[in-house]
Amino acid sequence: MRVALLVLVVLSGLSLLPQAAWASHIRAGDIQAKVDTTANPNPRRVFFKMVLYTKTASTTKQPSAIIFFGDGTSTCSPGVPRLGGERPVPGSSDTSLNIYLFEHTFPSAGSYTVSFIGENRIGGVLNMDNSINQSFYISTRITLDPALGLNHSPVLTAPAVDKGAVSQVFLHNPAAYDADGDSLSFHLRTCQKNALLSEDVIAPPCPGATGDNKPVPLTVSNYRYPNDPLVTPGTPPIQVAYNGTPPGKAGDAAIFVQDVNTGQITWNAPVQAGIYNVAMVVEEWRRTPLGRRLIGEVIRDMEITVSATNNLRPTLTIPADICVIAGQPVTGQVSAIDGEAPGSTAPTPISLFAYSGIIPPATFRQTTQGPPVAQGTFSWQTDCNNVARLPYLVVFKAQDNAGSGGSPTNPPLIDEKTWRITVIGPAPQNLKAVPDASTGINRTLLTWNTYQCANASRIYIYRRENSSSVVPGPCETGIPAAWGYTLVGSVAASATSFIDNNVSAGGVNQGLDRGKTYCYRIYAEFPLPAGGASIASAEACAGFSGRAALLKNVDVEETSTTTGRIAVRWTLPRAAAGTVQDGALSYVLSRGEGLAPTTYAPVRTFTALTDTAYIDTNLNTQDLQYTYKLDFIRTFSDGRPQVKETSGPASSVRVTALPNNPPTAFTVSWTYNVPWDNSAKPVVIYRRAGTPGSAFVQIATAPTGATGGTYVDKSTTLVKGQTYCYYVRTEGQYNPTGYLSSLLNKSQEQCSVLISPPCKPVLSLRATNCDSLAGLAEFPTLTQRYSNRLSWRLSALPAGCDATIASYRLYYRPTPTGPFTLLATTAQTSYTHADLEFSGGCYAVQAVAPGGLVSDTSNVACQDNCVFFKLPNIFTPNGDNQNAVFRPKNYSPIRRIHFQAFNRWGVKVFENTTTAADRVLINWDGGGPVSEAGRSAKVADGIYYYLAEVEFADFANTKRTYKGWVEIVR
Repeated sequence: MRVALLVLVVLSGLSLLPQAAWASHIRAGDIQAKVDTTANPNPRRVFFKMVLYTKTASTTKQPSAIIFFGDGTSTCSPGVPRLGGERPVPGSSDTSLNIYLFEHTFPSAGSYTVSFIGENRIGGVLNMDNSINQSFYISTRITLDPALGLNHSPVLTAPAVDKGAVSQVFLHNPAAYDADGDSLSFHLRTCQKNALLSEDVIAPPCPGATGDNKPVPLTVSNYRYPNDPLVTPGTPPIQVAYNGTPPGKAGDAAIFVQDVNTGQITWNAPVQAGIYNVAMVVEEWRRTPLGRRLIGEVIRDMEITVSATNNLRPTLTIPADICVIAGQPVTGQVSAIDGEAPGSTAPTPISLFAYSGIIPPATFRQTTQGPPVAQGTFSWQTDCNNVARLPYLVVFKAQDNAGSGGSPTNPPLIDEKTWRITVIGPAPQNLKAVPDASTGINRTLLTWNTYQCANASRIYIYRRENSSSVVPGPCETGIPAAWGYTLVGSVAASATSFIDNNVSAGGVNQGLDRGKTYCYRIYAEFPLPAGGASIASAEACAGFSGRAALLKNVDVEETSTTTGRIAVRWTLPRAAAGTVQDGALSYVLSRGEGLAPTTYAPVRTFTALTDTAYIDTNLNTQDLQYTYKLDFIRTFSDGRPQVKETSGPASSVRVTALPNNPPTAFTVSWTYNVPWDNSAKPVVIYRRAGTPGSAFVQIATAPTGATGGTYVDKSTTLVKGQTYCYYVRTEGQYNPTGYLSSLLNKSQEQCSVLISPPCKPVLSLRATNCDSLAGLAEFPTLTQRYSNRLSWRLSALPAGCDATIASYRLYYRPTPTGPFTLLATTAQTSYTHADLEFSGGCYAVQAVAPGGLVSDTSNVACQDNCVFFKLPNIFTPNGDNQNAVFRPKNYSPIRRIHFQAFNRWGVKVFENTTTAADRVLINWDGGGPVSEAGRSAKVADGIYYYLAEVEFADFANTKRTYKGWVEIVR
C-alpha cells in the first residue's frame, strides 16, 4: 500500500515539471554491472560502468550522474563524477563518449534495477514528440543469488550511435557478450523517460531531498518505431532490394527488426533524413541443472542519424562461420569495397572495425584502407577456457569516407556482418579397453590420457555392442543417440580410468556377456553456464570369449485362455577357452506380460546345466503376449560374489487378424521382441475356417522386420460373416549369419469374423479452468481433488462401419506419452474420472461390437496440469495453530520445491526441499539455522526475503523461480 501511494504522488506531479528549463545533449547510453571480483569478494557488492553518448557541440556537459540503485538508495547530488573528460567516438565527430564508474553494496540477495535519469535528450528526434523536453532513462536489472556465484551483466561493445542513409538498408549490431557464458536474447522496446526530474526522485538522507529514490519509467510521448508510417506522414516507408537477412522485398512495407539471438538490427529502409532513437533490452539467461533462468537485463537506448545522400554504403566480406578445437589459432581475413556514388570519380577509403567480447585477447588490425579494397586481419589464439556451447560473435563494420567524419550531404555509411566462432573441446586421447574376469564377472578396464583441458567438469563413458564406423563431424560434440551407444557412467574430468561392471539400475554389478564385443567412446563436458563439450574419443573395444546361455525359442504350442502352453528353449553356456564354469550352477527362467515388461516373475529354477527347455503351462495365450528372460547363475562358497548372466528378453509372437472395410479381406499383423533376427527369412502364414477341428493350411509367406510385419489376405474364397483363424511362424537366427539358425516359433491362434468393423469414437475432454482455480483464495485444501469429464460420439469412419455398439473401453495415461491402461468399461457415452490428485493426463476410447470386435482407437484427448503458484506475505507462528507455517495457499500440482529464506543482510536462515509426497509444501515454522549444539532457534519477527525454486508436475516439467518477501508476526 505504501508503494502504491508513492507512485500516485509521483504521477500527480507530472504537470508541475519545469521541462522547458532542462538542457538537451544526451544521444544514447547503457549501464553494465559485475559483482565484486576482488581478493575477498562481498557477494552483495557490485561494480558498475555507465556509458553515455552526448552531443559534442552542446554547451551543456555531463560531468556527473545521479544513480538510483533499486534498493531505496541513490547517489546524492552532484552524483558519480565522469571518468576523465569527454572522449571522441571513432567515425562520429559530432558525438562524445562519457564513462562513469561506481559501486554499491546491496542489503541482501534479490533482484535490483539500477537506473539513470538524464536531462535531457537532444532535440529533433523524429520518432517521438518534443524530444528536447524528454528526459533520458536507462536501467540494468541484476540478480544477487548465492547460487549464481560471481556474475557479470551483458556488455555491449559496439557504439550506441550509428548512421544510415535514405532508401538504403541500415544495419546495427550491439556486439554484446557475456563474460560468464550466459545466453543472451535481444528484443526491441520503446524509449523511456522518467516521470520526475532526478533531483525530485532523490530521497533523504541526501541534503534537501524530498523524493523516494523510486524512478517511475514511462514510454516517451508518442514514441513510434522508425518504420512506422506515422513517423513520416505522406511518405509511406517501403523496403528496397536486399540479399541479407531478412531478405528485402522491394516495395513492401518497411521493416525494423532485431534478431533475438544475435542482436542484429535491420531497418529496410529509412525514408526520411533525420535523427531516430531506438531502445533494446538484452536479456541474460543462465543455464542451470534446473533449466534456464532469467537473471538480468540491460536496456540500451541508441541513436540513428539518417542522411539524404547519393553516397552508397560499402560492401563487407567476412569469413564463413567456423568451428575450432580449443588450442587452435583463429585467423580471418576481412575486406570491403566502397559503394561508388553516382557521378563520383573515385571510391573513398574505408575504415574497418571489429567488436567482440573476445577483443582482447583477440586482435583486429586493418592493413589497407583502399581504394580499391580495404583489408584487415582478425587473430585469436583459443584455449580450453574458451570452450562454450554457443558461438562467439565478432561484429565487423566497414565505414566509408574514413577519417573525415562525413558531412550532412555525404555522411559516412557502413556495412556490418557477424562472424560466429564455435570453440569445442579436443577429443580425449589414447582410450584403451581391456577385458577382465579376475573378479569372477566380466568387466572392462578403461584407461585414457589425462584430459588436456583442466577446466572440463566431467568425462562421460558410452558403450555399444560391436564396433561403429561413425566419424564425428567437424563440429560434432558428444555422442549422439544415433550412433547406438549407451551411457554407462561418468567420472571427474581429472580421472583417467573407469571400470565397466555393467551396473544395473539398482546398483548391482551384472557383468558383461561372454561371446560379445563391447566398444567404448568417451567425451568431456564443460561446466555451466558456458557449457560446451568435446569431440568424442576414438573407439576402443574389448571382447569376451566363451558364450552365455541364449534363449532360442518362445513357441506357442496351445492357444487358450486358461490352458495355454509356450515352449521355451535355450543353449548351454560355454566357458572361455582354458577356463571352467566353477561354483554352483543354476538357471532361473522368468516371465513377464507384454512386449516390454517392467517386472518379471520367476517361473522355475533349474539346477542341472543340461536342462535347456521348459514347457510353460496354464497360460492365457489367447489374450496375452508373454516375454521371458533367463538368468544363468554361479554361486560360490569361498566368499566370491555371485555371478549372474541374463539372456533375453524374448517374447512370444502375437498375431492379430482384423477384417478390412468393406469386409472382403483380413489384415494379419504380428509383433515380437526377440534377441535373434527374424528378418532374414519370411514369415509363414496359416489359416483355417472357423469350424472346430478343421485343419490349418499355409496360405502365404511374407517379409518381416525387426519387430514384426503385416500381410493382407485377399483370398477370393473368403465369405462375409464367416469366422477365420490365423497363426504365423517365424524363422530366426542369431547374427553373425548362420549362428543358431532355423529358430522356429509359432504365434497364438487368432480368430475373427469377416464383418464390418465398429465405428471409431470421437472423444472430447472438458478442459480444467486454470484461471478460475488460480483465482481462489486457497486451493487445493486437504480434501479437494480434481475431476476430468469426458464424452464421446461415434464417427462415420471407417466408411461402412457398424454403429451397433455393446460397450466402450476407456483408457488413461497420466503422461503425454507411454502406454495406456484400461480405466473403465461402460455402455454410456460419458464418464467422470474423479478423485484425482492432478488433472493432467490423456484419454482414448474404443467401441466394442456385440460380437466382441473392437473399433479403431479414438483420437487421444489430453490436457496438461495447470501452472500457478502463490505465496502469502505474512504468517504468524505464535502458538495458536492459525496461519502458523509458511506454505503456498494456492498452487497447481507440484513435484518439488527448493526453498530458501534470507534476512535483510542476505544471511540464509532457512532452507528445505519438499515434494508432492509431503503433506504440506515448504512448511516453514519460523525456525532459524541449527546451532553447533544442534538446536534451531526461532528467527526474530520482521521481513525475510525468499527464493522458491518450483518444479511443476506439468508435461513440460516447468521450472520457475519465485522471489519475494514475507513478514513474520508473533
